[in-house]
Amino acid sequence: MASSSFSAATSIKKYDVFISFRGEDTRDNFTSHLHAALLRHEIETYIDYKLEKEDEVWLSLVEAIHDSSVFLVIFSENYASSTWCLNELVEIMECKKKGGYVIPIFYRIEPSHIRKQSGSYEKSFHKHEMDFKHNNETMQKWKDNLIEAANTSGFHSNSRQYRDESDMIDNIVKLVLQKLNSKCSYELRGCFIQDENYAKIISLLSIDSRDVRIIGIWGMGGIGKTTIAEAVFSEVASLFEGVCFFENLREQSKTYGLNHIYSRILSKLLGEDLHIDTPKLIPSFVVSRLSRKKVFIVLDDVNSIDLIENCVGLGNDWLGAGSRVIVTTRDKQVLINGGVDKIHEVKEMNIQNSLQLFSFYAFKKANPKKGYEELSKRAIVYANGIPLALKILGSLLHSKGKNEWKSALMKLKKFLNPKIQSLSYNELDDTDKKIFLDIACFFKSHDIYWFK
Repeated sequence: MASSSFSAATSIKKYDVFISFRGEDTRDNFTSHLHAALLRHEIETYIDYKLEKEDEVWLSLVEAIHDSSVFLVIFSENYASSTWCLNELVEIMECKKKGGYVIPIFYRIEPSHIRKQSGSYEKSFHKHEMDFKHNNETMQKWKDNLIEAANTSGFHSNSRQYRDESDMIDNIVKLVLQKLNSKCSYELRGCFIQDENYAKIISLLSIDSRDVRIIGIWGMGGIGKTTIAEAVFSEVASLFEGVCFFENLREQSKTYGLNHIYSRILSKLLGEDLHIDTPKLIPSFVVSRLSRKKVFIVLDDVNSIDLIENCVGLGNDWLGAGSRVIVTTRDKQVLINGGVDKIHEVKEMNIQNSLQLFSFYAFKKANPKKGYEELSKRAIVYANGIPLALKILGSLLHSKGKNEWKSALMKLKKFLNPKIQSLSYNELDDTDKKIFLDIACFFKSHDIYWFK
């Protein structure tokens, strides 16, 4: 049975950022300034200022690590002298394997000292070796994780790239915001039923594959193309380094032009404000950066091949490995000629799902209200599995009595049947006029006539 809800289930972390640091080295200077900068940007940050460590504190700390998205590891002169810090690092690197993002900060120390465990790090490990509480397996795990972390791209306080520590902190915060934006989950508002159309798109995306794929979603207006794309976006967006959902492209391109759209897409994917004069001339540094990013793009309501070619460049030549693009359209030929890899035609909802979707809008629950079961079954026939029609009809019949339902359904049948000409619009009362105008405008704009 298809699952449904008013919002997509999302995994939300309690903390945006976890800071690992050696207190005696940086607590009263760099770390405190960094923490303050994160708070000014309303980034929820976990930082442990406790001087005395106990088992209960450690359990809380591990819980906080696993409930964080981004990890700032401040490597300083005496970081490795603390077994507490080394154990934190082990937990943090485990979280990295599960999608956490680790940003090392080399504070007044060379990354090579950490990789090779030389200098103060060598002395610290010699001292740990003398302590029989720490076996060889534990120490090897510490060393391996130090090497992995030190090989990760991060920030170096000794670099001439920054004017001063304040400038480096600004850059750290900017990167954190960028990573949080790319990793954030998206909540799908409203009712959505995960039917075979949704399952097919998820399958076609093949998220684990490293090739670049462009998936087309095709179908008539009101069939649910945009809603399916939104549901898929909310489910998988957090798996990508850059995301962009561009809705109603057909109208947007008419109003603002292709250059504006292209600039917005690139700005969203790269996390900065970019202005592109023409999609045919892209700065090489922009192409280079984008080619290294795994991105997810949705182009909604596309009506021309140019929009696909200019907005995604036919995919493989400038999007990073594993990138995915979804294109929705009413015109299948646009997808065929636009170089789309796979095309899915959205099918009408089955009777069971139609009744469920209709009920959400007519009764605000998954099933018809008692006494309205047969009336509801009659009502969904008029929508013929078209999600937008089900929503309109359910919304307009919401809170109406049985007699109003019976009258409305009878008149609706006559109104939509091209063979029945006896019903005049002027015969309807004001309430019915509103109902039939809304429904008829939708039905007739799509040439939908089901009563033959």
